This record gives sequence, C-alpha cells and structure tokens, in this order.
Amino acid sequence: MNFKNAFIIVFVVIFTKMTMAQEGLPVYSDYLTDNYYLLHPSMAGASNCSQIRITGRRNWVGQEDAPGLFTAAYNTRVGDQSGIGAILYNDKNGYYSQTGGYATYAHHLMFSRSESDLNQLSFGLSAGVIQYRLDQSTFVANGDALISSRAVSSSEFNMDIGLSYNLYNFYTHVTLKNLLDNSGVNSDLQASTNLRNLLVSLGYVIARPGKTWSFEPSILYSYREGIKQSNVDFNLKAYGTMKFGKLWGGVSYRTSLDAIEFVDGTESKSQNLNYITPFMGVNFGKYMVAYTYSYQSNPVTFNNGGFHQITLGIDFGCREKKYECYCPWVE
Repeated sequence: MNFKNAFIIVFVVIFTKMTMAQEGLPVYSDYLTDNYYLLHPSMAGASNCSQIRITGRRNWVGQEDAPGLFTAAYNTRVGDQSGIGAILYNDKNGYYSQTGGYATYAHHLMFSRSESDLNQLSFGLSAGVIQYRLDQSTFVANGDALISSRAVSSSEFNMDIGLSYNLYNFYTHVTLKNLLDNSGVNSDLQASTNLRNLLVSLGYVIARPGKTWSFEPSILYSYREGIKQSNVDFNLKAYGTMKFGKLWGGVSYRTSLDAIEFVDGTESKSQNLNYITPFMGVNFGKYMVAYTYSYQSNPVTFNNGGFHQITLGIDFGCREKKYECYCPWVE
C-alpha cells in the first residue's frame, strides 16, 4: 500500500470517527458489564438496588492523544412504579470532544399476579444537554484566514426514549437515541445532523437449579439513520455463583452489516467493521469491578493497540429479592 492510499484510508477513518464522535453517548459494550441503563432509559430503577456505575475507556492504546471515554451513571427506584437516573460523560477524540449530561424518568408496569413472578413492561425518557467542542488552535502553525485559531463549541439539547419488557429469564429492549437533530460544530462540513440511533436487543438466561453456572446468549442490533449504518452484537455471557459473590464474563462479537470500500494500490476492496470483545467481572457484596478489552479484527485498522475499559460499580438501598427467576439485570 503506497503513502497516498494509506493517507486516504487514515483520513477516512479519522473523519468517520469525528462524525461518530458527534453522535451523543457512544454505543460500545458497556451494557454487558451490568450497565444496561447506560443504553436504555427504560432500565432506570428496574433493579432491586440503587446503582452507581463508572467507566473509563481508552482506544488505540499506545497512540498519542488516543480517543477516550468517561461515563458516570446513577439510577434508583422511586416508589413502586417509577425510576429516575442521571448520566454524565466526556468523549474525547484528539481535537474533538463532547461533554454531556442526561436526566431520566422511567415508569414500570407489573402484569404478574404475584411479586414473585417477573412480568414487567417499562418505559423511559432521557433528556439532556451536549456540548460539542473542536480545538483548532494548533491546526495551522502560521495561521489561516479560513480556519479559526481558537476552540469552537456548541451546546445542544437532545432526548432518548425506550421501552423494556422483562418476563422471567427473558428480556428485550427497544431504544431510540438522539431524537433531535444536532449540528454540533460540524455544520460547515456537511456532516449529518441526524444522529438517531435505533437499538433493539433481546436475551435469555439459561439457568439450571442447583448448578453453579448460568449462561446468557443475547443480541443487540443498532441502526444509525443519518449514515444508514447497521451493526449487530452477538453476545454470550456466563454467571457463576461463588461463596464471595458472583463471577461473570463472556465474549461479544460486533460486525457491521454495511461494507466500507477503499482502494489498495490499483485494487478496489471492501471491509466490514469487526470487533471481538472479551469481558469479565465480579460482584462481591455491594461492589462490582469489570474489565473489557476490544480487538478490531478487520484487515485495515488505524492502530492495533486495542480498546481497554474498566467499570466500577456500587449497589445500595437494596430491596429484598422478590422475583423467582434468574434475572441478574433486575436483581
């Protein structure tokens, strides 16, 4: 691959990442580390416990000024049928960054005749403000009349809505993120202002009475309307009941359903975005710690350093367990 073609590929990767960075809170594999509320507003207050989850993610380890994401999420039950939550995050990618905050209200409807049976439909709405920021101060050393030599920023309002249905060991979520158009600071680059992202997920826990391990296959489909791009996650998670608490882990495979074309020399090629993400975590008492690593397996990548993430959590104000099912997302 010659220098010109390498430059084109790197430019496409950077521009794509820059456009993606304008999408609001990015969708990674955080939800697999006991953090479903981060994606689905309808999960606010769904658990028996109030929850705090903090994550730190670093992309392309070993690369200077590599992208990084920090999130802090809190949700709790209010009364018998309501839940509230809040999310703060900062997503930085080189010269570009966004900082956002959301507040959430969720309503939970129980259809079961007994509290021991889990049959719950939940609705959630999140609303918040995102500040988009682009630091142009070092773009051109001697200045350029067409490029501002300062940081430019824009604050905009957006909303997410979603619903969840939990029936014993089964669950499904449907969430529409970024209902409103946001131009951010890219309005002059003809970047899409349509940031809507449809998420559909479902899963089931296979649990056998008296056995130490249970298994949860699940799937997450994502469709980003503005760029007409679809991804799907295939996940397998295992839970082990230990004397000290709960040990869990698994693997996720994400693939894009839409190929990206590029030129290698004189040959036209295409590739799909592919991530392999192993993860593991432990719950001991009221505390939770998890680690996630993502490896980008498609042939042409910007960097082979991988994606590392740490998740820390604490549960408090827990109510007595009442559901006779193996449903860790609400326990």
